[in-house]
Amino acid sequence: MSHEFKVRTKSKEEFIDITSQISSILKSQNVREGLVHIFIPHTTAAVTINENADPDVVHDILKGLKDIVPRSGFRHMEGNSPAHIKSSIIGPSLCINVKSGELMLGTWQGIYFCEFDGPRERKVWIAFSS
Repeated sequence: MSHEFKVRTKSKEEFIDITSQISSILKSQNVREGLVHIFIPHTTAAVTINENADPDVVHDILKGLKDIVPRSGFRHMEGNSPAHIKSSIIGPSLCINVKSGELMLGTWQGIYFCEFDGPRERKVWIAFSS
Protein backbone atom coordinates (compact mmCIF):
# COMPACT_ATOMS: atom_id res chain seq x y z
CA MET A 1 0.00 0.00 0.00
CA SER A 2 1.26 3.45 -0.78
CA HIS A 3 -0.11 6.92 -0.19
CA GLU A 4 0.81 10.50 -0.93
CA PHE A 5 -0.05 13.77 0.70
CA LYS A 6 1.02 17.33 0.02
CA VAL A 7 2.73 19.85 2.24
CA ARG A 8 2.51 23.58 1.48
CA THR A 9 5.56 25.39 2.87
CA LYS A 10 5.51 29.10 3.66
CA SER A 11 9.18 29.96 4.20
CA LYS A 12 12.53 29.52 2.49
CA GLU A 13 13.53 27.11 5.27
CA GLU A 14 11.22 25.46 7.79
CA PHE A 15 10.38 22.22 9.51
CA ILE A 16 6.75 21.08 9.49
CA ASP A 17 5.58 18.41 11.91
CA ILE A 18 3.83 15.75 9.78
CA THR A 19 3.44 13.13 12.53
CA SER A 20 -0.34 13.54 12.76
CA GLN A 21 -0.84 13.18 8.98
CA ILE A 22 1.14 9.94 8.95
CA SER A 23 -0.69 8.61 12.03
CA SER A 24 -4.04 9.43 10.40
CA ILE A 25 -3.12 7.51 7.25
CA LEU A 26 -2.02 4.52 9.38
CA LYS A 27 -5.40 4.52 11.12
CA SER A 28 -7.41 5.02 7.91
CA GLN A 29 -5.62 2.04 6.31
CA ASN A 30 -5.92 -0.07 9.49
CA VAL A 31 -2.16 -0.67 9.60
CA ARG A 32 -1.58 -2.51 12.89
CA GLU A 33 1.96 -3.92 12.71
CA GLY A 34 4.97 -3.51 10.46
CA LEU A 35 6.89 -0.60 9.02
CA VAL A 36 6.00 2.73 7.53
CA HIS A 37 8.38 4.07 4.89
CA ILE A 38 8.40 7.82 4.34
CA PHE A 39 10.06 9.28 1.24
CA ILE A 40 10.43 12.87 0.08
CA PRO A 41 10.74 13.02 -3.75
CA HIS A 42 12.51 16.40 -3.87
CA THR A 43 16.21 17.28 -4.03
CA THR A 44 15.88 20.36 -1.83
CA ALA A 45 13.70 18.90 0.94
CA ALA A 46 14.13 16.12 3.48
CA VAL A 47 12.50 14.26 6.37
CA THR A 48 13.77 13.71 9.91
CA ILE A 49 12.76 12.67 13.40
CA ASN A 50 13.48 15.04 16.25
CA GLU A 51 12.01 16.66 19.34
CA ASN A 52 8.56 18.14 18.83
CA ALA A 53 7.98 19.55 22.33
CA ASP A 54 10.22 22.63 22.24
CA PRO A 55 10.12 24.77 19.04
CA ASP A 56 13.60 26.08 19.89
CA VAL A 57 15.00 22.69 18.82
CA VAL A 58 13.83 23.24 15.23
CA HIS A 59 15.17 26.80 15.33
CA ASP A 60 18.54 25.52 16.55
CA ILE A 61 18.72 22.77 13.89
CA LEU A 62 18.04 25.30 11.12
CA LYS A 63 20.64 27.67 12.59
CA GLY A 64 23.17 24.85 12.88
CA LEU A 65 22.63 23.87 9.25
CA LYS A 66 23.10 27.51 8.18
CA ASP A 67 26.36 27.59 10.13
CA ILE A 68 27.56 24.37 8.45
CA VAL A 69 26.54 25.30 4.88
CA PRO A 70 27.57 28.78 3.65
CA ARG A 71 25.42 30.75 1.18
CA SER A 72 28.13 31.58 -1.36
CA GLY A 73 30.85 30.09 -3.51
CA PHE A 74 28.72 27.47 -5.30
CA ARG A 75 28.53 26.87 -9.05
CA HIS A 76 24.98 25.52 -9.45
CA MET A 77 23.26 28.19 -11.55
CA GLU A 78 19.88 27.98 -9.79
CA GLY A 79 21.50 29.42 -6.67
CA ASN A 80 20.03 26.82 -4.32
CA SER A 81 23.11 24.67 -3.68
CA PRO A 82 22.79 25.13 0.11
CA ALA A 83 19.30 23.56 -0.11
CA HIS A 84 20.67 20.55 -2.00
CA ILE A 85 23.46 20.10 0.53
CA LYS A 86 21.13 20.40 3.55
CA SER A 87 18.67 17.89 2.10
CA SER A 88 21.56 15.47 1.51
CA ILE A 89 22.75 15.90 5.10
CA ILE A 90 19.28 15.22 6.57
CA GLY A 91 18.16 12.65 3.98
CA PRO A 92 15.06 11.89 1.90
CA SER A 93 13.61 8.93 3.79
CA LEU A 94 12.72 7.29 7.10
CA CYS A 95 11.53 3.86 8.17
CA ILE A 96 9.52 3.66 11.41
CA ASN A 97 8.14 0.64 13.27
CA VAL A 98 4.38 0.39 13.76
CA LYS A 99 2.97 -1.56 16.72
CA SER A 100 -0.70 -1.85 17.69
CA GLY A 101 -1.53 0.76 15.06
CA GLU A 102 0.84 3.38 16.52
CA LEU A 103 4.11 4.84 15.31
CA MET A 104 6.90 3.62 17.57
CA LEU A 105 8.32 7.04 18.37
CA GLY A 106 9.92 8.18 21.62
CA THR A 107 8.10 10.47 24.03
CA TRP A 108 9.49 13.69 22.57
CA GLN A 109 9.85 12.59 18.95
CA GLY A 110 7.97 13.88 15.93
CA ILE A 111 8.38 13.45 12.18
CA TYR A 112 9.37 16.63 10.36
CA PHE A 113 9.18 17.57 6.71
CA CYS A 114 12.26 19.75 6.13
CA GLU A 115 12.00 22.56 3.57
CA PHE A 116 15.22 24.15 2.34
CA ASP A 117 14.08 25.91 -0.86
CA GLY A 118 10.58 27.17 -0.25
CA PRO A 119 7.96 28.28 -0.27
CA ARG A 120 6.57 25.44 -2.38
CA GLU A 121 3.96 22.71 -2.56
CA ARG A 122 5.73 19.42 -1.81
CA LYS A 123 4.88 15.71 -1.78
CA VAL A 124 5.32 13.10 0.92
CA TRP A 125 5.14 9.47 -0.18
CA ILE A 126 4.28 6.74 2.33
CA ALA A 127 4.36 2.96 1.97
CA PHE A 128 3.59 0.21 4.48
CA SER A 129 5.12 -3.22 4.87
CA SER A 130 4.67 -6.00 7.38
